[in-house]
Amino acid sequence: MAGSGRLAVGTLPWPGWVRGSGPAVLSRLRDAAVVRPGFLSAAEEETLSRELEPELRRRRYEYDHWDAAIHGFRETEKSRWSEASRAILQRVQAAAFSPGQTLLSSVHVLDLEPRGYIKPHVDSIKFCGATIAGLSLLSPSVMRLVHTQEPGEWLELLLEPGSLYILRYCPAGEPPPHQGSARYDFSHEILRDEESFFGERRVPRGRRISVICRSLPEGMESGEPGQPPPAC
Repeated sequence: MAGSGRLAVGTLPWPGWVRGSGPAVLSRLRDAAVVRPGFLSAAEEETLSRELEPELRRRRYEYDHWDAAIHGFRETEKSRWSEASRAILQRVQAAAFSPGQTLLSSVHVLDLEPRGYIKPHVDSIKFCGATIAGLSLLSPSVMRLVHTQEPGEWLELLLEPGSLYILRYCPAGEPPPHQGSARYDFSHEILRDEESFFGERRVPRGRRISVICRSLPEGMESGEPGQPPPAC
C-alpha cells in the first residue's frame, strides 16, 4: 500500500513534501504535480479562513455527494471576495496557471470535517480544464495520486496548512522528461484520518478547508453557468 512507507521514496523540487513509487513517476510528474509549502503566510491563511467561516457555518456537513466522491463535507462556490483575499487568489493564478488559461469565475471551497475524506476520483473534463490549484487551510493532510491504468504507479503529496498544490496536464510538446498528466491519468484523494500517513510519518487530520481554482473546461465560454464542482 502506498501509505505504508515500504515502497520506493523520492522527492520533487521541494524535498520532504512529495514521495512516490519510483524515480520514473517522480520525474514524469515533476511539473505536473507540484506542492509549494508555505505559499500563504499565517496572516493570509487567517484572512481566508475568517472570510469563509460565516458562509460555511450556515451549512451542514453532508455524508454523500452527487458523484459519491466525498464524505463528511460542506462546500460552496464563491465569486465575490474581499480585496485582501482577491490579492491572494491573484497570486495563485500567477503561480499555477499559464497566461493563456482562463479560470472559472467561481472558486470552489470545500470544508472537510476531521473524519471527512475524499475518495479516489478524476475530475470530469466537463467541469474543469487542464489545471487545478488548491490552497490548504487549518489542517495538514495527505493527497494520494494513483495511475488509473497502472495502480503500482503512485505519488503522495504532503499538504501542510498554507500550502498550494497544483495538478496539471503537461502536454507532449514539453521537453522530456517533463511530459505527464497528474490531471487526467491519475486519480487523487484526500486520505481519511486513520490512513493519514506520509511514509512513516503520521499526519493527524483535523478540519480542513481547501480553496480551489480551476481552469475553464475546453469549449466552455467564461460566461456560461457554473457546473457542479469537482472534489479536490
